[in-house]
Amino acid sequence: MSKTTTGRAPGSGTRRTMTAAARAAAKRAERGHREPAAPEPTVAGRTVLIEAPKNGWEDPPEPSLEEFEKFEDFEENAPEDEGQPHRRRRLLTAVLGALLVAGLVAVAALGWQYWDGRQTESARAQALTAARKAAPVVLSYDYRRLDKDFAAARTHLTGDFRDEYGKTTKTVVGPTAKKYRGVVKATVAAPTTGAPSASIVSASPDRVVVLLFVNQVTESTQVSGARVDLNRVRMTMTRTADGWKVSAVDAL
Repeated sequence: MSKTTTGRAPGSGTRRTMTAAARAAAKRAERGHREPAAPEPTVAGRTVLIEAPKNGWEDPPEPSLEEFEKFEDFEENAPEDEGQPHRRRRLLTAVLGALLVAGLVAVAALGWQYWDGRQTESARAQALTAARKAAPVVLSYDYRRLDKDFAAARTHLTGDFRDEYGKTTKTVVGPTAKKYRGVVKATVAAPTTGAPSASIVSASPDRVVVLLFVNQVTESTQVSGARVDLNRVRMTMTRTADGWKVSAVDAL
């Protein structure tokens, strides 16, 4: 009788296991005979992204020095964004230019205001003096020397008012004064306590309006004795090449 042996016959799975074990042993032996490789220098402070294969890694690789060198070359040779600094410089230049222009305009405006104020203050004083001097001459006359008085008055006048004065004295005032032997003498009233005899109504560098208190003493054949009139006269003074002249007179 033949001897029967019980147990699992060696199959394909057993053979695969033995083959894998043999292969692993061969690899260990091969690694044992290899000389140890020199460690690659490490690079600190860098992160390198390595693209993974579509099916993934069974054992993810360690980054090599070559990957770090490629990354450094990319950083060194990467083109700079030249547009952004230029835009910042242009913006800064525009802002500084606008501030400079605004500053110059402000300085010019302040300078003009200061100059205008000084000119106006000077005009007030000069025009007031000229008005005080002109009023007695313009508002006075004597029938015995009308041509002389009217000629003297015209030297204090300017513009249309000068022409108007000439026509009025020639056609109205002169003939009436001769007929009634009229004599009018005007003087600027003396200032009283708290009440000036002359004041400025408005002023600019070239035009000043002055308010005057004028006393007029009138004598004629139509008046018994002398008549005294206390008048308020508004006199407009205008700057001319020959000084301040009267350009309008209004009795108030």
